[in-house]
Amino acid sequence: MKVLILNGPNLNLLGKREPEVYGAESFDDYLKALRAKLPHVTIEYYQSNVEGELINQLHKADDHGYEVILFNAGAYTHTSVAIADAVAGITTPIIEVHISNVMKREEFRHVSYISKHAAGVISGFGLLGYELGMHYLSIR
Repeated sequence: MKVLILNGPNLNLLGKREPEVYGAESFDDYLKALRAKLPHVTIEYYQSNVEGELINQLHKADDHGYEVILFNAGAYTHTSVAIADAVAGITTPIIEVHISNVMKREEFRHVSYISKHAAGVISGFGLLGYELGMHYLSIR
């Protein structure tokens, strides 16, 4: 099994930025533990603060044989029609992941341009949301 975890803006600051919202663990540490826990899954990871780079990764996805993309677009979730169009334009299934429960946060975070095109949405379970997204592979 091959999975891409694609993280958007500011997620490189996990463990430092607002730990009361996002937790104190860095994504690198979490990713090492996740790979160790799921050795049968090839987990590729890409993070960018640049919208166009995230779109480029989505455009390449169908050619890389991913069974699913776990995509946390960060704030672009609520603002980027271009990312929504890129998600709609590929055949690789997307699971939209949010570390915090976006419905408990500011009103503008209640809108997602991605959800309409995603196979599912996981929100509010911290970093565990990425692992929960991998369970999609066993139910599809």
